[in-house]
Amino acid sequence: MDKKGKFGTIFNIQKFSLNDGPGIRTVVFFKGCPLRCTWCANPESQSADLQIPWDEKKAPPHFLKFKGERKSVDEIVRIVMQDEPFYQKSGGGVTLSGGEALLQPDFAIALLQACKEKGLHTAMETTGFASPAVFQQVIGYLDLLLFDIKHWDEGAHKKYTGVSNLPILANMKYAIQQGKEVLPRLPVIPGVNADLEDAKNFVLRLQEAGANKVQLLPFHQFGENKYRMLGRNYAFENVKALYPEDLEEYRQVFLAAGIEAFF
Repeated sequence: MDKKGKFGTIFNIQKFSLNDGPGIRTVVFFKGCPLRCTWCANPESQSADLQIPWDEKKAPPHFLKFKGERKSVDEIVRIVMQDEPFYQKSGGGVTLSGGEALLQPDFAIALLQACKEKGLHTAMETTGFASPAVFQQVIGYLDLLLFDIKHWDEGAHKKYTGVSNLPILANMKYAIQQGKEVLPRLPVIPGVNADLEDAKNFVLRLQEAGANKVQLLPFHQFGENKYRMLGRNYAFENVKALYPEDLEEYRQVFLAAGIEAFF
């Protein structure tokens, strides 16, 4: 990334997304993440370095492609603006995801500024793990934060993600206090945070932050094949996926506390 934040490392640009903010959106996936969630569905996003995933059953070596590329703000904006009519009709826009955009704050800010100049709605899917200074600077250019919370307990959070949840919770509370639109999102993972006692403690954390809604994200196995392609072990191999019907009692804990909970 250059000094002005005009270039950054991404690993995908996904058009016509309907699950990453309001309306039809283009999602820009940043490469690099400070967390190492053991259930991560996008392990290729974790390292900030270029990587070569290889499924030896499907592709010979000469078909290998790097996962990740350097792109300029102008390049990305040109791609994003190709779908401007869809944003206007649907109330959509652009969403930064990852990985973690807060790891490339200058690039994220430059991209968000450029999108705001085009009149686009801006959102960010984030772990919230960043210094207060970085976090507060970036969210000034955001209309919506999709804010992942992985565990209510600091010790368990460190065990399963490698980092403390204290700065995450503090940043979420700050964003809510500043009047930002914040949607907390909770990946529900078997053996990690899926018990009813976990739900009760998540309620407390949300209340402490001033949040009154949460999106529950049931565990899935969409990323399992990626670990093999990267030559890595997957801690949740053979763990059964969860579905909304499996988590209705879990959801009721939030509803009983006055917190809107949905899938």
